[in-house]
Amino acid sequence: MKYREEKDSLGTVKVPADAYYGSQTQRAVDNFPISGLTFPPVFIHSLALIKKCAAQVNSELGLLDQKLAGAISQAAREVTDGSYDDQFVLDIFQTGSGTSTNMNMNEVVASRANEILTGKKGGKLPVHPNDHVNLGQSSNDVIPSVIHIAALQLIYDSLIPALDHLHSALLKKSKNFRDVKKLGRTHLQDAVPLTLGQEFCGYARQIELGLARVRTVEPRLAELALGGTAVGTGLNTHPEFARRTIALISEHTGLPFTEAENHFEAQAAQDAAVETSGALKTVAVSLFKIANDIRWLASGPRSGIGEINIPALQPGSSIMPGKVNPVIPEAVIQVAAQVMGNDTTIAISGQGGYFELNVMLPVIAHNLLQSITLLASAASVFAEKCILGITANQKACAAYIEKSLALVTGMVPEIGYDRAAALAKKAYETGKTIREIALEEGILTEDKLDQLLSA
Repeated sequence: MKYREEKDSLGTVKVPADAYYGSQTQRAVDNFPISGLTFPPVFIHSLALIKKCAAQVNSELGLLDQKLAGAISQAAREVTDGSYDDQFVLDIFQTGSGTSTNMNMNEVVASRANEILTGKKGGKLPVHPNDHVNLGQSSNDVIPSVIHIAALQLIYDSLIPALDHLHSALLKKSKNFRDVKKLGRTHLQDAVPLTLGQEFCGYARQIELGLARVRTVEPRLAELALGGTAVGTGLNTHPEFARRTIALISEHTGLPFTEAENHFEAQAAQDAAVETSGALKTVAVSLFKIANDIRWLASGPRSGIGEINIPALQPGSSIMPGKVNPVIPEAVIQVAAQVMGNDTTIAISGQGGYFELNVMLPVIAHNLLQSITLLASAASVFAEKCILGITANQKACAAYIEKSLALVTGMVPEIGYDRAAALAKKAYETGKTIREIALEEGILTEDKLDQLLSA
């Protein structure tokens, strides 16, 4: 491999000749060979968007030469388009402020800008990664801003549409199954009847409420720390920089970003990320419950509950021919578990705000963006490959109702609790149905039984 030499305050570093990044990125590559996990494209592209908008505003404020600003803007735009994704090579587990990744961006943009202006990548002339690309910024306000920008974009571009789709699918099934009577279950035991439609409308409402919870976090995520620089005071940045740069970011994303009301809170804490993760965890818990119910209701096909049929997507066993498993609900359950684990990590990381800076920003970013992405994908797949293909097994539903001892509950207003309990006990001991025992003992007429037991 061929190398070129790049200098920083600690000395000279050898960098791959074809790399756009420079010395500080290379040092981080060498220092953090930990997980192989890197920031997702949405994070990198959001970071590049800040650099693009910052260059334009700094030029308008007379702080940055127009020619340099133009090259920086072009380079950053190319990064947002995904042209240089392979240049962002740093591990998630790095310096807690995310400074290494901020400098990775500064170096790539400066290097590409220099290539645009001189035909030669790398170096710090005429565009300097700190003095020009990072002008008016600090990793301490940039990285928290990127977390918010990337998270809110993912929520609106991916998660909300996916949950909307799942909600619609569940609502459709609720309407389709509104006349399918089936047995209710509480404590995993037989309970009084309801309709399959009613059961599914409960699932739909869970997702509807999840959507509302996710949307509720927008005002806090929309606040950006940009402009606070090192500790929230705004040292070395123009008073108009943050407001104008954030306005450009909003214009590009179509999202209502605003300058943080309090820069000290915005950099010292990550409460908005913790709150967002809590909403995501709640959605994950809902998906876990719904997916688990679906796989139980479809269990069998001959020795389970079998009240519904789900699409058969693939062979379920490498040794048992003909076996088909509920693979989509199982995948959704695993996603839910991962998101719940991510929430724990984010909650712990939220406690990593010491004095004026949270120093667990990279792991917050990784887990938060992964949770949003996983939930969006899982909800979409759940709707498309499972929920929309569900059919009711009406014979099984009807058979369970007739055999249920819980049917006696409908007779309580007529015969009283104790007599109903005795009737249920006798039905259980004899293996007969509630209807059969009631008719044998002449407790109620057949017409009255039909009225009570079909309610």
